[in-house]
Amino acid sequence: MILYLLKRLIWLPIVLWAVSSLTFLALRIVPGNPIQTVQNQVMDKSQLAQVEAVWGLNRPISEQYVSFLSKLVRGDLGLAMSSGVPIRRMIFERMPPTIELAIVSLIISTGIGVLSGVASVAIRNRAIDYSVRTASILGLSLPLFWVGIMLIILFSVNLRWTPTSGRIGAGVDYDVITNFMFYDLIATGNWEAFSSYLRHLVLPGVTIGLTSAGFVARLTRSAMLEVMNSDYIRTARAKGLYERSVIWKHAMRNAMLPIITLQGLQFGAILGGAVITERVFSYPGMGAWLLDGILERDYSVVQGGIIFVALAYVLMNMLVDILYHVIDPRLGNPSY
Repeated sequence: MILYLLKRLIWLPIVLWAVSSLTFLALRIVPGNPIQTVQNQVMDKSQLAQVEAVWGLNRPISEQYVSFLSKLVRGDLGLAMSSGVPIRRMIFERMPPTIELAIVSLIISTGIGVLSGVASVAIRNRAIDYSVRTASILGLSLPLFWVGIMLIILFSVNLRWTPTSGRIGAGVDYDVITNFMFYDLIATGNWEAFSSYLRHLVLPGVTIGLTSAGFVARLTRSAMLEVMNSDYIRTARAKGLYERSVIWKHAMRNAMLPIITLQGLQFGAILGGAVITERVFSYPGMGAWLLDGILERDYSVVQGGIIFVALAYVLMNMLVDILYHVIDPRLGNPSY
């Protein structure tokens, strides 16, 4: 396991270099540059050329690339072209909310999806099975923004249980330590702010969780059906084990591998693509920030954001591989 992790860690900088290089080249292949987006507001062409020189956009692409890599090696992601704010500071503000949203949505989708899939297999060809399959199809088919809007109308407008937007209530005081509010608010004992934080997080998390639960439920059902026909399941039943023990202790553990794979991919997809949910709920996360950077052609924002999303994605894949070996030790034992 240690040797395997070392090999993955060796590949980590190579992957990050490839991602950053492709992002750099893709942004500059597209015609135009960030300064040209405000060209209509700059009346003097000499001022426009001066601004391009400040950002180094008038230099050859090869020189820009070398400068970009040299700064990246030092951990300098530069400044946002649109605001002049350091990218590291913006990532510190934007990455934690999206990670928290991803974790909550994965917990919800895994809990609902796995329980639904197992129930569908345990009681096959009955009302519960048909209901789970129908709900799974609905979860896969309903647009994410529609689910979010319906939840806002129900729980925020009609029932007034949750707020409609934001990460925490306006005017709520709290101390920032890591910007992971779950940790910061518990560490400081700020329970009033913690309650407000949870009420703001629940609807975006449920929105993504419900739509992802359909994938998990269908995958759990198909994996369980395959496992339940295995010889060791028949042996376990022949020994007189309770059906509950057969399902959860024997079948479920072997059916978890594809589910873990799916959720690992879902985590990466949420980090980079939770744009719709963050827009619907005005949630200050990475997705909306990256979209704004793309629309504004802000090279620094897009490059820095994608590098950190790629880093989180690679680390999550490493965690998934570790869980593979924990759940199924045979993967690391060549004698099997």
